[in-house]
Amino acid sequence: MKQAIAFTSLTALWIGTLITVSVQPVAAQTADDHEKARIKMVERYVRAAGVQDKRVLEAMVNTPRHEFMPKEVQDMAYMDAGVPIGEKQTISSPFIVAYMTESLDTKETDKVLEIGTGSGYQAAVLSPLVAEVYSIEIVEELGKKAKKTLARLDYENVEVKIGDGYKGWAENAPFDKIIVTCSPESIPKPLVDQLNEGGLIVVPMGERHQQTLYLMRKKDGVMVKEALRPTLFVPMTGTAEDNREVMPDGATPELLNAGFEEDADENGFMPGWYYQRQMTHEEDFLAPEGQRYIEFNNELQGRAAHIMQGLAIDGTKVNKIKLGASFKCEEVAAGPFPRDLPMIGITFYDEDRQDLGSAYIGPFQGSRSWSNYDKQISVPEDAREAIVRIGLFGATGTASFDNVFVRLVD
Repeated sequence: MKQAIAFTSLTALWIGTLITVSVQPVAAQTADDHEKARIKMVERYVRAAGVQDKRVLEAMVNTPRHEFMPKEVQDMAYMDAGVPIGEKQTISSPFIVAYMTESLDTKETDKVLEIGTGSGYQAAVLSPLVAEVYSIEIVEELGKKAKKTLARLDYENVEVKIGDGYKGWAENAPFDKIIVTCSPESIPKPLVDQLNEGGLIVVPMGERHQQTLYLMRKKDGVMVKEALRPTLFVPMTGTAEDNREVMPDGATPELLNAGFEEDADENGFMPGWYYQRQMTHEEDFLAPEGQRYIEFNNELQGRAAHIMQGLAIDGTKVNKIKLGASFKCEEVAAGPFPRDLPMIGITFYDEDRQDLGSAYIGPFQGSRSWSNYDKQISVPEDAREAIVRIGLFGATGTASFDNVFVRLVD
């Protein structure tokens, strides 16, 4: 059974869904409008996803995220979205910013080092929670812009410099906490050396499209690490990128654990996938592929329920792919937006991580039994990576997926 597929450049790309929305321009909104939007953002995407630290939630409500984004994407400021900010960089989603901040266990006396200033948003969230924030940005244009934004908004305890974050900031060391907002393959030794004994580092590490967010504590001079959750960040550039051993070629795009047969990790997260929301791992000998599949259940309209996976795909080497999955659903009703429904989606990005458009199978609603869906998709020539998304997204009801695949078409 086949489902028609749409390919379009979307007005907005949520971290959890693909939707076309009509919103009031940010410039026309009042300070009160912004505050209401932040409160809704925090309740729907941050607190509901598990962040409970009251100080962190308050900082998220009080930090004007739209001020740290280019004007052309400010209408996405209070969605749970990672958004391009130029120079191949992104502003992380509100949930990830809050989750990493909570994981740092911030104290009012802390001196914090941030690697990867980006827009300055993460530093702004940290500012009211700690004594000092020192932030390093390797991209000069971004660093200068972030410094101006932070100064304009009176974040007086944040200092920004241009440099290679791999080397840290020795003249201001030692630090009580370090937060890394880009992904190295392994932890840079200078950061370990500049951390106080007993101090914490939160850092995403791993291969380009398969990373884990770690919490690391310095104990007797050695870093003891705890895996928090699968994730996907832009790579740490400079020395860290020069030292990277595994580089994807994009010629053979393939999903990992596409049939969901692997056991979830000790935290309940699905190997190979990330940004998991409201998902359970089910077992049934009648599953379409193997004996396991994943299921999403949501009772609150607009609450995120999804999972995703990134992969390298080079549009100069791959012209067409086939996207598909097995799917069933029960009593699915649309969320707050017309496209807030289950689907099987893929979004392509160029080397600067600019959105090249999305293709999707669906959306689905109502109830239907297990069926197989697939479609051939042309890959944009400029594509260098892609993200596959599946789930209920903001819809209510139950949706199940198995045997999700991306295959080359000869």
